[in-house]
Amino acid sequence: MNDRIHNFSAGPSALPTAVMQEMQEGLLSYRGSGMSVMEMSHRGDLFMGIIEEARTRIKRLYGLSDDYEVLFVHGGASLQFAMIPMNFIGEGQIAEYIETGTWSTKAIAEARIQNKGVRVAASSGDREFCYIPKVSDISADAPFVHMTTNNTVRGTQWHDLPDTGGVPLIADMSSDILSRPLDVSPFGMIYGGAQKNMGPSGTAVVILRRDMVEKIPQTLPTMLSYRTYVDKESMFNTPATFPIYAISLVTKWLEETMGGLAAVEAVNKRKAGALYTLIDEDDFYCGTADKASRSLMNVTFRLKDRELEPLFVEQSLASGLAGLKGHKSVGGIRASIYNAVSEASVAALCEFMNDFRRKHR
Repeated sequence: MNDRIHNFSAGPSALPTAVMQEMQEGLLSYRGSGMSVMEMSHRGDLFMGIIEEARTRIKRLYGLSDDYEVLFVHGGASLQFAMIPMNFIGEGQIAEYIETGTWSTKAIAEARIQNKGVRVAASSGDREFCYIPKVSDISADAPFVHMTTNNTVRGTQWHDLPDTGGVPLIADMSSDILSRPLDVSPFGMIYGGAQKNMGPSGTAVVILRRDMVEKIPQTLPTMLSYRTYVDKESMFNTPATFPIYAISLVTKWLEETMGGLAAVEAVNKRKAGALYTLIDEDDFYCGTADKASRSLMNVTFRLKDRELEPLFVEQSLASGLAGLKGHKSVGGIRASIYNAVSEASVAALCEFMNDFRRKHR
């Protein structure tokens, strides 16, 4: 494994080395079955055990009661942008959306395409989404409040949930799911694409409170109704078997190796803290998010001399540090430090950043 690099990609992202080694060992013959997980029937006992383990570990990590279903849905988070208003905004209803950057803006657009009732309850667009906005005016009649808990492009994250007055929260947690403990009681639904903190791309995890199912109309296309995934336990058709297998191993790693979400959060705070401390030492590097809104998952910054940024990316890659180029819509530098990115990788990045600053100050 000496040829492995430090991977700071925003998604698909780094996976725990131990998880990939376990997948490698069982790639041709899973648990002595003579078959790969990629080859076996999704309705056979072996895979049924895998999907149940993934579901059970997610429920245990978040302390979910039987009031919540854990579903595996095709299409990643982007399909959920369309499914959520389709399933939960009824005739004459107006849902509340909080706009904090690219992905929340896309979610709003998908609801409006369907001519669904949408109100933007709060937005940080006035300052290019560099902060988390205050939310103070939520309609008690809204079917839900939609939020994006971590914003990969701009490097902001919610550290305290908005007060919705009892209106169910629906949260896109694609980039910080399973990264910290969570009080799930305000949430009607949590969802996230697997490819940042849970596994490879190819499926989304949806945590759905049972009372939300009652709101789903019976007239939706079968594969676009969350009711189908609940009723058929995510097995109406062939699910993304290998990504689900990877999720089962990642959640096992989170429980048994990392010691649960509180321990994971402590590591994530140390990683982010090391980078932000370095960035704040002088004005050579400039953080792009307000300090109170900074993400523990995506550390975004610019160089004071922006002409140096392409060289920073080029030389960082030559030094074994990959994925540091900022999102194409905003430029700059972005270090995505999800759960699987080790403290050693962050230390290597800090060493490079200090060295680069000394040479180009």
